[in-house]
Amino acid sequence: MSDFISLTPELTHKTVLLNEAIEALQIKPDGIYIDCTFGRGGHSRLILQKLNVHGCLIALDKDPAAVAAGQAITDKRFTLIHSEFSRLTEVLNVLGVNEVDGVLLDLGVSSPQLDEMQRGFSFRFDAPLDMRMNNSSGETAANWLANVNESLLKEVIRNYGEERFASQIASAIIAARQNAPIVTTRQLSEIIAQTVRTREPGKNPATRTFQAIRIYLNQELEEIARVLPQCVDCLKPGGRIVIISFHSLEDRMVKHFLRDMAQGDQLPRNLPIRAAEIRQGNLRLIGKAIRATSQEILANPRARSAVMRVAERMGRGMYD
Repeated sequence: MSDFISLTPELTHKTVLLNEAIEALQIKPDGIYIDCTFGRGGHSRLILQKLNVHGCLIALDKDPAAVAAGQAITDKRFTLIHSEFSRLTEVLNVLGVNEVDGVLLDLGVSSPQLDEMQRGFSFRFDAPLDMRMNNSSGETAANWLANVNESLLKEVIRNYGEERFASQIASAIIAARQNAPIVTTRQLSEIIAQTVRTREPGKNPATRTFQAIRIYLNQELEEIARVLPQCVDCLKPGGRIVIISFHSLEDRMVKHFLRDMAQGDQLPRNLPIRAAEIRQGNLRLIGKAIRATSQEILANPRARSAVMRVAERMGRGMYD
């Protein structure tokens, strides 16, 4: 068998902004790259296609199913690690990698996770209420809902789902569990549907609550906050970070982080200090946010909310 992977397209997952993301990375044939969110390998496969025999790709994923799917790639230039991406620095230290030429983050839940009913991410199926991205550990949504108090439940639904009916939904869930445990996606979605009478056209009433519980249980925003500084730290000068977000909470974090890292020291005017002594930003923002084209959205409706942001590592200065 060849050391190089087969580039057969994935049949179960349509990678969003595939070509745009890889183009933004500006792949060097002999570079070292990190795909922090392997998923089903759409981005990884195209990165590998652009590397020569001296190039290297390191991929991470916390989902055991994604890691199992990645075993089909037998390319010697490719290393896949079962890990949360918030452990990026630890992973690179174990591999003996100090600097890389590019980092890719494709945030959120993947299509296979949504489409595999037993994972319990979607209200489209009647399935066990799980929602764990790493279903080999941690608490299921069913267990959490059985024990959470109403105050925290309302806070989670409001803050992570941006749900204006958070108070009513939380009260309804607490009342319903007094009669019977909430253990399936259908049970939960029906409770929400009976509580939320109005919603945007085409949007299921349970959408925001399911999103909120998933984000909270998987600590998705906390994971993003931990990994972003690590991504910058491991980049070589001129290396790029490419981040694809799928909802406003993610994108807001990414946007603010990249902006702050690009600004450097913000000092009062007329301060008696030389320009050379002012710490410049560690990143340079590349272009504006990129969204999927109408053609991509038509082929893959899940691409409609995707936002891609790109930044480049500046040269290391006196404060690095």
